[in-house]
Amino acid sequence: MRELSLHLLDVLENALEAGASRVEIEIVEDSRRNRLTIRIRDNGRGMDADTLARVSDPFFTTRTTRSVGLGIPLLRAAAQRCGGDLSTTSRPGEGTVVQADFERAHIDRAPLGNIKATLLSILLSNRDCTLRYRHRVDDREFAFDTEEIRAALGDVPLTHPQVREWLDRFLDEGLADLSGEPEENQHA
Repeated sequence: MRELSLHLLDVLENALEAGASRVEIEIVEDSRRNRLTIRIRDNGRGMDADTLARVSDPFFTTRTTRSVGLGIPLLRAAAQRCGGDLSTTSRPGEGTVVQADFERAHIDRAPLGNIKATLLSILLSNRDCTLRYRHRVDDREFAFDTEEIRAALGDVPLTHPQVREWLDRFLDEGLADLSGEPEENQHA
């Protein structure tokens, strides 16, 4: 995958398939330490020790609809190519944490890519899942929690056309504030 946002989407889809009702995404870009960390935590079914030991095997999956599980192995390879690594911790009934660390300025590090599209894919998927997102770039931060957004909306769903337009602008503005670039330069 050419963008880290696509790896993120794959891990998020796995979390939802595992029955997660709450997913936390944390992205920390630290230019002083030259580190990029992506952490996804969910409250899904979790994995037993045997499954966890095999999670990096590309020919292992717990899904019945396919015979390979390339998501975690590809993310691990992307991190290792850039002086980083991937760790996965999990316990049955308690959920899973996937953390990928990268050398931020490494020449081979894939770009974060279209984080907005990844977030919208999850937010608008009609799944009843709470998403907590926190993205920090040095001293700038953008964060939101869909639990708070849904409380403000009442009975209006995130998929309502006007809410969708608002989400689009909200994410554009929040992510633009992180980069310090005008919004029109975000998707170049």
